Amino acid sequence: MATFGDIERAFADLYEYRFLIGTAFIIAFAAAVYAAYRLGWHLFVMRHKTPFIIFGTPVAIVALFLAWSLASPLFTNVTVEEEFPFALSAAVPEGMERGDVELVMAGMAMVDDPVMEEAMPLASSITAGSMMAAGEDVVSMSVDDVAGMMASGADPGAMQTMMAATAAQMGEVRQVTAGNFKDADAFHRGSGQALIFSAPGGGHLLRLENLDVTNGPALHVILSTHPNPTRGNEVKLSGYADLGPLKGNRGNQNYTIPADVDISAIQSVVIYCKPFSVVFSVATLGA
Repeated sequence: MATFGDIERAFADLYEYRFLIGTAFIIAFAAAVYAAYRLGWHLFVMRHKTPFIIFGTPVAIVALFLAWSLASPLFTNVTVEEEFPFALSAAVPEGMERGDVELVMAGMAMVDDPVMEEAMPLASSITAGSMMAAGEDVVSMSVDDVAGMMASGADPGAMQTMMAATAAQMGEVRQVTAGNFKDADAFHRGSGQALIFSAPGGGHLLRLENLDVTNGPALHVILSTHPNPTRGNEVKLSGYADLGPLKGNRGNQNYTIPADVDISAIQSVVIYCKPFSVVFSVATLGA
């Protein structure tokens, strides 16, 4: 399949003339069909229709697949809008996972409780120690206990105390590196930003913001150790990581980076078509 990618790249510079070329192709095809009819070729086909069906069907299927793969970007787009994961900024208490923190915080967002008006304390009197002291017992609760509190409609005040304890352990999300997407060629275009964050509790996240890339078949998000790969063998140098299928060719999206990926070795984020081994867009990190 990589051969088809080479062919596509070879004709990429002709993309801006696609409508003129398409019109010329339609006219030429119609002329060829008319000439074949005038020469009586259709009679030959009718007399040997069985072989034509047997050999012509797979050829037609492959042709239609290639036509769809190459032409679909002209009229299909998928937009995905994901919020920045708010639990990423929270340290994970012992006995909990980051997904559990998301669950608790989502539950707190749904708490409908009258707001109590209290005077704002002096900043000097607010310490992490005082907040931890207020919620020390709650932080040690199991995830099942937390889920049970939410399901049973527990006292919002108790849940707020627990969240205060979690908030005391919060740290800032740190942006490790970033880069801007650029066009791979005249046909494969891309813009937007790739950002890699580290969480206080451990782990890394790739966020694609304002992404707008040419659509295509089976696009994947690749972390590459090459700063500006243009071909499949450069994308998949030692140490690369495939984060899975691209969720949408437009929008804002999050991708969890596996723990075994050496972030310091990653030099670019690549939108990559796996079947055809074609680079659609590259964001060189730190550039």
